[in-house]
Amino acid sequence: MSQNTPSHVPKEGMAAASALMAAGTMVSRLLGFVRSFLLIIAIGSTTLMGDVFEKANSIPNVIYVLLAGGMFNVVLVPQLIKAAKAPDRGSDYTSRLLTLTVTILAATALVITLAAYPIIKALTYDWTEPMLALGTAFAIWTLPQIFFYGLYAVVGQVLNANAKFGWYMWAPVLNNIIAIGFIITFIVLFGSYSAEADQAAEWTTTQTVLLAGGHTLGVIAQALLLLWPLSKLGLKLRPKFGVRGLGLGTTGKVALYTLITMLAGNFSILLHMRLVSGATAARETMPDGAHVPGELAANTAELIVILPHSVFVLSIATVLFNQLADSMQAHRLNTARELINRGMRIFAIPIMFFTVLFVVMAGPIGRLFAGSHAESALAGAAIGQLLLIYAVGLPFRSTQFYLMRVFYAAEDAKTPMLVTVALVPIGLAITHICAWLLPHHYMPYIVVGLFSSLNLARTWIFHRIIVRRWGHYGLGSVLGAYVSSGFAAVASGLAGGGVLLLLGGFTSGFAWNSLFTAAVSCTLVGLVMGAVYVVGLRLLNVREFNEFLEPLSRRIPALGKLAR
Repeated sequence: MSQNTPSHVPKEGMAAASALMAAGTMVSRLLGFVRSFLLIIAIGSTTLMGDVFEKANSIPNVIYVLLAGGMFNVVLVPQLIKAAKAPDRGSDYTSRLLTLTVTILAATALVITLAAYPIIKALTYDWTEPMLALGTAFAIWTLPQIFFYGLYAVVGQVLNANAKFGWYMWAPVLNNIIAIGFIITFIVLFGSYSAEADQAAEWTTTQTVLLAGGHTLGVIAQALLLLWPLSKLGLKLRPKFGVRGLGLGTTGKVALYTLITMLAGNFSILLHMRLVSGATAARETMPDGAHVPGELAANTAELIVILPHSVFVLSIATVLFNQLADSMQAHRLNTARELINRGMRIFAIPIMFFTVLFVVMAGPIGRLFAGSHAESALAGAAIGQLLLIYAVGLPFRSTQFYLMRVFYAAEDAKTPMLVTVALVPIGLAITHICAWLLPHHYMPYIVVGLFSSLNLARTWIFHRIIVRRWGHYGLGSVLGAYVSSGFAAVASGLAGGGVLLLLGGFTSGFAWNSLFTAAVSCTLVGLVMGAVYVVGLRLLNVREFNEFLEPLSRRIPALGKLAR
């Protein structure tokens, strides 16, 4: 790196660094799908053990975000970049930060792990003592992840501040590989889930250690892997106590509002998923409980439906955000409004296609993530139902995400915070009233439906505020993009639905027979829908299609021909 290049700028350029990070994210997400697929093979998707493990394994990440994630990402990142420019390249600051992080996270993880039983009891709904005992056994092995999630986050931000971006995004790949290895070992030793066996009664400590301990070992490896590139930075790191100079007292209102938004949102998720866990208890008392989805099924459905948002919307929004922030800060409101309009129009191309694809293929996709046991068709239908509800709200999930970034681009974190804090109690009131009035096995559908409804509400509220504050950004052309791409998506859905009908996807035919037939059906229907969608976009002359392909066509020439 030359003397004129700041330490936080990669010498190979931001474009190459962004590509490296994007590749790491994509590989990690694909391995995450493999991990989820194998986990369901091992313990089922709508089963007691599946939901118990999912509860115990998801708590550490949410608790970490509640306690420290916002502080690391919102408060300390700017300070790290500033410290990296100091004469000692941030050695003193980084030493203090790592010492404080290790001390606080170690104490926190220890206390929370010792409180595993009351935490599991507080975050579940109507679980029996045997269920709580199983959850506690898993949690004792998973809750230490809090420490290593925190260590991974803070070391990763130190590396990012010193222009070592790739390690932070690729380390989760190692995490997933290790978890996959332990799940495969579990399947080899104990076999796949069978609906005929009493899984909970036959469960052993070895099985708990393999699943929960294996996942925790993956998180440990993810964190420890970053220590090697950290040691290569040339920083003179040593244990050093003291919080003076860490920037904790000069956070600023923007960071504080962002932190409150993050805390409110994640605390809301904990309470909503507590109600979803009530379906696990309800399932155990129902003779046909195999069709009742629980927390694992709900999280699996979200993992599937969020993929197009993460791959397309997040990447496009990241590129446009810098331009939007520059325009807002320079008071070029015409340019800012054009960027708002352009982003929302481009999002229509991938989002409308995947919305219709998920609606048409909800059943076979659910079957694909339902395991290979005798009642997997019922479990697949349960996942498919949740996927369908999520899919209907997918366009609003993406639009509210981008509209919220408009406020951050204008350095206004207060408005998103106020909207979030206002909607959280409303959502919690609705779901808790439903839990009081309705049988608990309905709660996964109600909570997932509420999530989609809240995305719609945030979209409308953000739109109204943006128009009032910065003027109209061309909603008519945005709606036009969604309508025109929607026509092409519906055409592709009709074609794909016809193929799926021939494959028995709407009855109990070929598409439901096995994991292999579900995979074949999803592939065939997806290819037909994709081809018809592209043809439809070209026939309708949807200009956003060319704008969507433009960045990709620079790297993949064949896509340039497709856009013309």
